[in-house]
Amino acid sequence: MFTGIIKGLGTLKDVRQAGQGLVLTIHPDFSIKDTLEGDSIAINGVCLTAATISHDVFSVEVSPETLSRTTLPGLRVGNRVNLELALRLSDRLGGHLVSGHVDGIGEVIEKEHLSRFALFTIAIPESLDRYIIEKGSVAIDGISLTVNKCNKGRFSVAIIPHTAKLTTMGFRNKGDKINIEVDLIGKYIEKLLLAGHIKSEKSTNIDTDFLAQHGFI
Repeated sequence: MFTGIIKGLGTLKDVRQAGQGLVLTIHPDFSIKDTLEGDSIAINGVCLTAATISHDVFSVEVSPETLSRTTLPGLRVGNRVNLELALRLSDRLGGHLVSGHVDGIGEVIEKEHLSRFALFTIAIPESLDRYIIEKGSVAIDGISLTVNKCNKGRFSVAIIPHTAKLTTMGFRNKGDKINIEVDLIGKYIEKLLLAGHIKSEKSTNIDTDFLAQHGFI
């Protein structure tokens, strides 16, 4: 589990084919001395496992399923990526609950500079539309952001200078593909409500009054 507060950037040092998957080797800008092999690390919002750690670099293995659902296949040596270490129970929840399980791929369709801020408009798959609400939370490449405005198939977020400096949003441009994870809580609520609706549709009108009326009790 993550918070969407990026620890820092990293540089992709190597991309190697491994069967139908990939092995990525990354050099983070920050120390990983407390990170152990097997720990979870979010790379551009994708939860992956540190397979090997050597001095100041680590590697992760990316499965075919993850490649099919994220922007990771488009990474090249030298690319900069967002990194976040897994949440500890003692940590502050500065952003929002982020699982690292990407829901879909979005595209930057507009970037507007407003004084010191940048306003991004993001196009998303229709299937994610219902989870995006104004002033709600969304993770873009693992970054916890607040939805500024939303319309059918798109929404906008404002990027402050601090976020631009410490994350990949500082050099994102029109046409770039990005990983989108919608609010985890919203998905669970929808699932529970849908299950309740299906259950109510399957229920009958048989109750104690019905049984008494027909002589069963």
